[in-house]
Amino acid sequence: MKNIYSIFLFSFVFLSGNTFAMLTNKGEFSGIVKDRNSGNPIEGASVYISDQKIGSSTDSKGLFLINNISDGKHLVEVSHVGYATIAMYVYINGNTKKDFFLTQSIIENNAVVVTGVSKATQLKNIPFQVSVMRKQDLLQTSSMNIIESITKKAGVSSISSGPAISKPLIRGLGYNRVLTINDGVRQEGQQWGDEHGIEIDDASVNKIEILKGPASLVYGSDAMAGVINIISNVPAPNNTIKLNVATNLQSNNNLQSLNGNISGNKNGFNWNAYGTTKQAGDYKNKYDGYVFNSKFNEHNMGGYVGYNSAWGFSHLLFSNFDLKAGLVEGERDSLGNFIKSEVGTVITNPTTQDFKSTNPEIPFQHIQHFKLATDNSIRLGNNHLTLNIGWQQNKREEFGNVEDLNERALFFDMNTMTYVSQFHFKEKKGWKNSIGFNGMYQKNANHGVEQLIPDYHLLDNGIYFFSQKEYNKINMSGGMRYDTRNLQANSLKENQMEKGEAFNKKFSNFSGSIGLTYPINKHINIKANLAKAFRAPSIPELASNGAHEGTLRYEYGNKDLQSEISTQTDFAIEFSTTHFSLNVASYLNRFSNFIFYRKLQNIQGTDSIIIVNGNNLSAFKFDQQGANLSGLECILDIHPHPLDWLHIENTFSFVSGKFNSVIEGSHNLPFIPSPKLLTECRADFKQVSKSFKNCYAKIEIDYTFKQNNPFTAYNTETKTAAYTLLNFGIGTDYYLKKNHQLLSVYFTASNIADVAYQSHLSRLKYAAENMVTKRQGVFNVGRNFGIKINVPLSFTLK
Repeated sequence: MKNIYSIFLFSFVFLSGNTFAMLTNKGEFSGIVKDRNSGNPIEGASVYISDQKIGSSTDSKGLFLINNISDGKHLVEVSHVGYATIAMYVYINGNTKKDFFLTQSIIENNAVVVTGVSKATQLKNIPFQVSVMRKQDLLQTSSMNIIESITKKAGVSSISSGPAISKPLIRGLGYNRVLTINDGVRQEGQQWGDEHGIEIDDASVNKIEILKGPASLVYGSDAMAGVINIISNVPAPNNTIKLNVATNLQSNNNLQSLNGNISGNKNGFNWNAYGTTKQAGDYKNKYDGYVFNSKFNEHNMGGYVGYNSAWGFSHLLFSNFDLKAGLVEGERDSLGNFIKSEVGTVITNPTTQDFKSTNPEIPFQHIQHFKLATDNSIRLGNNHLTLNIGWQQNKREEFGNVEDLNERALFFDMNTMTYVSQFHFKEKKGWKNSIGFNGMYQKNANHGVEQLIPDYHLLDNGIYFFSQKEYNKINMSGGMRYDTRNLQANSLKENQMEKGEAFNKKFSNFSGSIGLTYPINKHINIKANLAKAFRAPSIPELASNGAHEGTLRYEYGNKDLQSEISTQTDFAIEFSTTHFSLNVASYLNRFSNFIFYRKLQNIQGTDSIIIVNGNNLSAFKFDQQGANLSGLECILDIHPHPLDWLHIENTFSFVSGKFNSVIEGSHNLPFIPSPKLLTECRADFKQVSKSFKNCYAKIEIDYTFKQNNPFTAYNTETKTAAYTLLNFGIGTDYYLKKNHQLLSVYFTASNIADVAYQSHLSRLKYAAENMVTKRQGVFNVGRNFGIKINVPLSFTLK
């Protein structure tokens, strides 16, 4: 802790002592954004400078103006729905003017991203794969949580425990191997559990960047599969107040969501505040009918306040996430109907009112996540310093006793402090060098009647060096990193009995990466990357010993586990024109000490069963050995001419995971997603009339191949059949007279054919068998219609 406090103190003293020295020349950036073909001005185009977190929108004449920019070289991103994004460096010196001409296309190959690099960079210059989803993409996508929204992207899937809870997987890797970042702060919310989702309000999200592949160089342990960077708070244009009200209604489980947002910016002083309420009853499908206790309700709020000027910015961010979600067990009676436990060991069947209620029944979990952070960026002459410090508290309660509704079977109370500091040196002879420090201190305590994991303290510290250089069109980047993790676990006790010894563990590791991009010509771009990454074992993998209500299993840790080490090679080729785009990416990831859990067997060779509170739970234990993952992702995007309104996108993902040694007859890694092909045919019309603009209609064919390569050892996984889902969407922006936008409407229809299917990564697939139909587990969501209405208002301040 002393090291962290020293870094914090040094950073704050350093910042305060140099602030006034940095108030150098202020620049003003202005210009016009036009349509390249027609020459007409584009209203509502976004002009944004990521590193300074400052931007503007064009008015009805296509004009934009950004004030208080420090003199120097800045990466400017210009974007608008239906146009290809422009990302280019502009040297701003005093009052600088520049016009931009956008080409109509929805093929995205030149966005600005900040994930996995030292500072904002063009997507085409990053040697690994990064996918981007903007606010508009999220509004046009039908999903019940934020993680399901991003599974449309190649290489991304999810482990689901019902509509409220999904965990991200990137290229077949999840849990603590995927790091989630929210507004610069790593999200820490007991992400090791199957039924532990991401505690982020989906209605507040403005942009998501998904890095696919090892990212330990910049982020340290837990980023070996990739990073999901979720950006919620984006400053409004200067001297502007923006108000937004949005609602989301879905038919299958009667989901209702209402979100309000207000943001403003007056002479650099800027703020944002949002609030969301969301609730849903039980979802239904063709085989199970209503799935009892899949209901949830959610109430969130957050925002920030800060100041932007020529010297940089300083923001104070806060958020509060509150979710109550039912845990589906899938138990049924002899007639195949779901059952409900009541006081006095009474077993009944749920009523229609029970299915429609949004208040979860026993068992359920209550998650509260509070976050407070400060995000700072300071220019020191031609150098640049960033500092992000965050504190978050995650309270996760699991209720499972109908005789005592206030009894918490499990109650994890986790407090985490994180810090990230980067110093970007002045660019010299094309070299862009950065040095960074990051880490966290974490304390977790148990307050429930049971203990699954012990109380513990964890301290991470890491230092890295990152460099970029462009030489003869080849853009090279990479660096080295060193990390340490100190873990102190208390003894694990339950009912005054010790069932796990206290221990201290220390893990350390060197990691690094090197990559390049090479534009052969203006149409073809090649990317290659080699990275060594690591992940220290999580506390449940080392020390769990208990029943986990949400996962229907009894878990044993293994304190002899070693750090996972992976070496991954990535290669991609991109071909793009105005009307055609092809991206083919392949990868090979070699693991030593891959950590997984497997079922235990008793001396008779059958599943080891442990009885807890009258429930039979299968016993699992964590183990590790060498493994390999390989895969392919292909995106074919066609925007045919002269049918410029038509867009056809095909996305294919495939991943294979194999152990080096056979485990009970199985070579296959667990939780490997099925191959998937998503085809979207879309029609876009910029303007149908003076009232209806940015209209679209789309049809999706979502084909998921069968998974015939499960991890079958100890009956841990079973094969999963193929299925095809048909989806539809339509939407438009509605304008009043004087070219004022009143609202946007998005209508979606998912699983139109009401196909009964089970995702291979659905945890509910292994719920209890229906003894009448002989079908194992619970099926996914059936036919679902949705409508989203978004009402934006904007006011100019004098």
